[in-house]
Amino acid sequence: LKHVPDEGWRVSEIVSTLCGRRYGEGRVGTVGYSESHDQAMVGDKTIAMWLFGPEIYDGMSALSPASPVVERGIALHKAISAATVALGGEARMTFMGNEFGHPEWLDFPSASNGWSHKFARRQWSLGDRPDLRYSQLRAWDRALNAADDRHAFVSSATQWATVIDDDRQLIVAERGPLLWVLNLSPHLDHGALRVPAPEPGKYRVVLDSDATCFGGRGRVPWKDYFTTPAAGGG
Repeated sequence: LKHVPDEGWRVSEIVSTLCGRRYGEGRVGTVGYSESHDQAMVGDKTIAMWLFGPEIYDGMSALSPASPVVERGIALHKAISAATVALGGEARMTFMGNEFGHPEWLDFPSASNGWSHKFARRQWSLGDRPDLRYSQLRAWDRALNAADDRHAFVSSATQWATVIDDDRQLIVAERGPLLWVLNLSPHLDHGALRVPAPEPGKYRVVLDSDATCFGGRGRVPWKDYFTTPAAGGG
């Protein structure tokens, strides 16, 4: 986020970073998270602040159309958290408010800031206000947690990245019983995308980051999807 614009992200590097761990290390394995401690505290920029820029303060109204910056930022914020839970560890952690894109970091009073309380708080109400897009990010975070409650994919030993396409910025992964399709491209939509599936049969949408309730455009049909044999009988 700081050094490479999202249109230049290489998904092979993202997958390598998220999967570069020793499975089951320690008692609970690896804890995956999107933002480091310093991004939530002591004045560095959070993911939301990098994505939205100044519009994090004046562009988050859900009562009017989102600007291109905000729409893109919301989509990427959700994609980053989805990639993290799909590939990034056997447990997941978020930092105090960052799950819904809190507009400020957390900075406790100290000598370095003149014992100021200005940033020593969290405005939890932002995530509960339907008139603000923070509530859409919170709803997505809760949907991720609810899906894990139902399907236990984060702690699952089943994990494969079956498509890692830098040109299309596309990742397809199997995690637990779920098949994840992650499109990180700011330019490409895939209306009829064929992806490998672990088992033949019928698949249904469990999570859709483009759903309107999560601030998306609602372009993914919620229907049954059926597998077809690949060329060569695979």
